[in-house]
Amino acid sequence: MLKFILVILYVVLMIGIGLVSMKKASTLQDFFLGGRKMGPWVSAFSYGTAYFSAVLFIGYAGKIGWKFGLSAIWIGVGNALLGSLLAWFVLARKTRDMTHRLNASTMPEFFEKRYNSKALKIFSALIIFIFLVPYSASVYAGLSYLFNAIFNIEYVYCMLFMAVLTAVYLVLGGYVATVMTDFIQGLIMIFGVLLMIGFVVFNPEVGGLAEGVARLSQIPDDGPQLVSIFGGSHWFTLVSLIVLTSFGSWGLPQMVHKFYAIKDEKSISTATVVSTGFAMLIGCGAYLVGSFGRLYLNNQIPLVDGKPNFDMIMPELLQAALPEVVLSIILLLVLSASMSTLASIVLTSSSAIAIDLVQGGLCPNMKKDTVMLLMRILCLVFIIFSFIVAYSPNGILVLMSFSWGTVAGSFIGPFLFGLYWKGATKLGAWAGMLGGFLTSVILAATSHLDASQAPKFGMIAMIVSVVTVPVVSVITPKFSHSHVKNIFNTKIRSTVSVSVDTES
Repeated sequence: MLKFILVILYVVLMIGIGLVSMKKASTLQDFFLGGRKMGPWVSAFSYGTAYFSAVLFIGYAGKIGWKFGLSAIWIGVGNALLGSLLAWFVLARKTRDMTHRLNASTMPEFFEKRYNSKALKIFSALIIFIFLVPYSASVYAGLSYLFNAIFNIEYVYCMLFMAVLTAVYLVLGGYVATVMTDFIQGLIMIFGVLLMIGFVVFNPEVGGLAEGVARLSQIPDDGPQLVSIFGGSHWFTLVSLIVLTSFGSWGLPQMVHKFYAIKDEKSISTATVVSTGFAMLIGCGAYLVGSFGRLYLNNQIPLVDGKPNFDMIMPELLQAALPEVVLSIILLLVLSASMSTLASIVLTSSSAIAIDLVQGGLCPNMKKDTVMLLMRILCLVFIIFSFIVAYSPNGILVLMSFSWGTVAGSFIGPFLFGLYWKGATKLGAWAGMLGGFLTSVILAATSHLDASQAPKFGMIAMIVSVVTVPVVSVITPKFSHSHVKNIFNTKIRSTVSVSVDTES
């Protein structure tokens, strides 16, 4: 009964935030960027909650923890130090400064103005809209496994519940509603992870951290591998996962979007510390718990329809380890993580169509009120699309890894060099984007979506993108001096769009 009450209270709170935020989302900039007035704590929590979703708690923590044991915790450390701390340090100030300077609200719009290419904007917008669908579908799937295990409610109704709730508060309040709910959801996640670690590690099945390590080491065949510090013979796959999930966030538009909206540079230092601490706790905590899955399930992978299903490891582990009260809180933890991530993805994807394709190409004279209405409609459309894709027979980890790798592999090179290097050319950006994109897609297709290869393919795609941009830029025509000066030397003007030189 308690779990139903908590979920109902949570639903009422989310809808209430959407209604309150609706008053603060009267313009397009308010709806998509919160007026660029977000403070350090809400920005940090918004980044962290968008980073971690049910994909982490149900897919990654369960499957990776089962395969790697305690060395899986390195992925959480990498997410905190590379995907959060270093990302804020390298990207936040520069991204905020340049997007203000160019009056760019989205990553495709940044590509257009930085590289003077409308075609680059259109192509990147299509990548966002198409390949973030399976990413959001993986979020649905992860949450639904846990809901199904706890409430014994059919899978499709769990997904439908999440879709409707996210649609309501997002369509009402836009980015303001997202960051407000992210802050509350972040607090729930912190409290829930601390409870989860305590109950799982000190349960008699584990017997404390030292005893748990000893018991893992005694598991037949895989024991030494499970307590190896650096992943044993699987070290390369472990490194691939760290690179994909850490540096991959640098090229994901829904993550970079958080830097656009922070109110001032002073807020960035605080947000960096808060975001890193949040990521360290959530990431390491999830993988630590997942690494003990074998002890709770007697080293037997759960079966669904007679086939092994790694996505059921965490739901069954949590049911075995936690009392109902704590399990109800963990349910809210995963629900919070999932909805915050889904909201960020949906908002980013709808903007790719409404702002970058429609207003920025097909209907340049469209009124801003009409664009905002279109964004609200597209938010619903995107949620419906991802809901449909969530029926895919592929597992959570597969959907997440291939979509994450494709988007990050396409964007990381052109975005990073676009921020820092004056010598990056239009053809260099095209080469980096196409190189990363084709690498990920071709490798995925030739492997028949082999889940074990997804992290490696994503890592390779990002490396190709980062290497290709400078190599091609060196041998291709440079931008004019006036274009480079406009991009890098003009003072910030938050309300006036900068005129970009058309020469290349």
